[in-house]
Amino acid sequence: MSVPIKIDIWSDIACPWCYIGKRQFESGSETFADAGDGRAVEVEYHSFELSPDTPVDFDGSEVDFLAGHKGIPAEQVHQMLDRVTGIAASVGLDYDFDALQHTNTVKAHELLHFAKAQGKQLELAERLFQAYFLEGGHVGRADSLADLAASVGLDRDAALAAMESGEYVKAVRDDQRTAAEYGINGVPFFVIEGKYGVSGAQGASTFAQVLEQVWSERAAEPEAAGATA
Repeated sequence: MSVPIKIDIWSDIACPWCYIGKRQFESGSETFADAGDGRAVEVEYHSFELSPDTPVDFDGSEVDFLAGHKGIPAEQVHQMLDRVTGIAASVGLDYDFDALQHTNTVKAHELLHFAKAQGKQLELAERLFQAYFLEGGHVGRADSLADLAASVGLDRDAALAAMESGEYVKAVRDDQRTAAEYGINGVPFFVIEGKYGVSGAQGASTFAQVLEQVWSERAAEPEAAGATA
């Protein structure tokens, strides 16, 4: 049985391009898998905080945050968000920036590590993105996050205890250090088999092509080894 291609994804729940990139990657990996011969991928999410200084309860809208914290004129922010909303819609995501509750995401990252330990990281990542960008949910408070954890089949009390104890803070910081070592300064960022990097929310065809290239290189390795023996 073929070994899946390992994909390590650095992302932040508060990154609109990360959710778009997730959808594009999923589409590309489906195209890749549909070619058969045991083609498959194994995905693991890693922590990256875009705005670690953001308060848990930010008083204002996404426009307020970008205009006030980032110094971008409000009119330009509206244009940016309209553009992102349109691109999100093209991959089936109905972003609602008016309802979005901007927040600090460190607890969400801790929870993703807890979910990974329980074999539920992929399900939780999707649920957190959905809550944040589509439903106006709060992904910064431990209580709200515990509810979201329970919605994907995780033990709510255990999830809450893990966040309150800070059990996974080190794992979050380790991910961030690794990102720095790779030179990652923006997300989403996809590391394929530990040696190829794909930056940004690329199109599905790009992901499919990269995965196919890696698969082809794998297939050629035994032949190359035999030729040099």
